[in-house]
Amino acid sequence: MTITKDAKGEIIQKFGLHENDRGSAPVQIAILTHRINELRDHFGKHRHDHHSRRGLLKMVGRRRRLLEYMKRTDLPRYRSLLEELGLRK
Repeated sequence: MTITKDAKGEIIQKFGLHENDRGSAPVQIAILTHRINELRDHFGKHRHDHHSRRGLLKMVGRRRRLLEYMKRTDLPRYRSLLEELGLRK
């Protein structure tokens, strides 16, 4: 359920604005999406893990707020990010 250092480095390299970019909205959204997908797989095996489910819901809400921010501030980048991450239709 945690993200490895290598996986995080790949995400930062792919979505970051520069080499050490960890705080920009696209990087945060991509990292949250990776963690959400891992938790989704976890719940396939552990249906009654309500403690982790609450954490998942908090991550989904945080990602939703970041996506709303991206949509307001940088619409072309928002659309390309959705396409790359496979979010929405």
